[in-house]
Amino acid sequence: MQSLKIVTYQWSPIKKAAFRFFFLLFVLYIFFNPNGFLPYLDVVFEYYIPPFHQLIPWIGKNILHLSTDITVFTNGSGDTTYDFVIVFFIAVIAFIGCIMWTLLDRDRKSYNNLYYWLTAIMRYYLAFTMFSYGFVKIYKVQFPFPSPDRLMESYGDSSPMGLAWTFIGYSKGYNYFIGFGEVIAGLLLLFKRTSTLGAMLSLVIVGNIMAINYCFDIPVKLLSTALVIMCLFLLARDIKRLNNFFILNIPSGASDIKTPKFKKRWTNITAIVLKYALIAFVLYSNISGAVSAMAEYGDEAKKPLLYGIYNVESFIKNNDSVPPLITDKLRWNKIIVSWPGSVKIEMMNESYEWYAFEPDTLTKRIVMYSWDDTTKKASFIYTFPEKDKMIMHGKWNNDSLVVSCTKFDLNNFLLVNRGFHWINESPMNW
Repeated sequence: MQSLKIVTYQWSPIKKAAFRFFFLLFVLYIFFNPNGFLPYLDVVFEYYIPPFHQLIPWIGKNILHLSTDITVFTNGSGDTTYDFVIVFFIAVIAFIGCIMWTLLDRDRKSYNNLYYWLTAIMRYYLAFTMFSYGFVKIYKVQFPFPSPDRLMESYGDSSPMGLAWTFIGYSKGYNYFIGFGEVIAGLLLLFKRTSTLGAMLSLVIVGNIMAINYCFDIPVKLLSTALVIMCLFLLARDIKRLNNFFILNIPSGASDIKTPKFKKRWTNITAIVLKYALIAFVLYSNISGAVSAMAEYGDEAKKPLLYGIYNVESFIKNNDSVPPLITDKLRWNKIIVSWPGSVKIEMMNESYEWYAFEPDTLTKRIVMYSWDDTTKKASFIYTFPEKDKMIMHGKWNNDSLVVSCTKFDLNNFLLVNRGFHWINESPMNW
């Protein structure tokens, strides 16, 4: 199964050296960050990555002389110390590999076929990454509407990432706009004729994502930066054509990059069938995955029992009513239930604590305890004598408590009820 050559002109030594370096850099980056690039590749990743969990900390300690040992690996944050050392490791290996490759392959005139396959791998990596991020926005799984505890949080107490999550999660329409943009860019990248347009659209989208990640301290800076660099690399081959079209306003001509053809017809047909089967499978996996995730995450996820904000009207401790003094750091002021299994208790002095929260509808009982000490569990009986009025009574830290609360209507928040307006006689900006 031998592919035919496409173009025969000779590359300059600098161009060949640059290609060797970037080829190794991008292939190694994808190797260490598969990101769901191919079906079940993440499963394979779990088998080949453990040795690097030993090597990378050793490099950090013995070569880079980091002040602390690397004990945290890639997780919800893509910018751990481990991830940065991985990027350093990739760059060093790519540089050394480039030198060795140059010495062993000095007589090569060009890498046209290998260049095509590299760009194909990068286009699919970018496209499938765009799909994974796009569909979770279309189905509004990644950025849910602000939760009750987020609505109660002041801007000043919000983290930059939390502020960005609230900003994007507030608007379903904005999620659709970004999500469909990512999916369309991904689709364009999958086909040679539209790959340049796909790379341009992807650059705009991932460039914006990278800016948000940097400016709002979102820990996906390394991945978003890598995606931007990949987009620029894909566009580099068309830089003269793009300059002619957008800047000089002269004919740009067609791209000279053509798909390598195999000698046997059946191999070309098989490649096409496999391509469309892979695209269909990836699309199906992303859509079905996003739909399944809606049951646990996002706006359509089932709300936890007792979901909402409860204002504490009366707080009786050991049969004595505790007045609502704003300096009191022990009297409860609000009970906020946003997530399954947890509750936020806000005190009168605006300090707060998170606790495990296990309500039971059958027994009308709530079990609460600190995650730091699961042996000391408090038990409350709760009732609703009136609509939106809850009474809890039980033991808390060896004290008897009777807590009367009124549920706050979330629609009273301006952020929730403001809605959309075509006509505004004056801006509502407060």
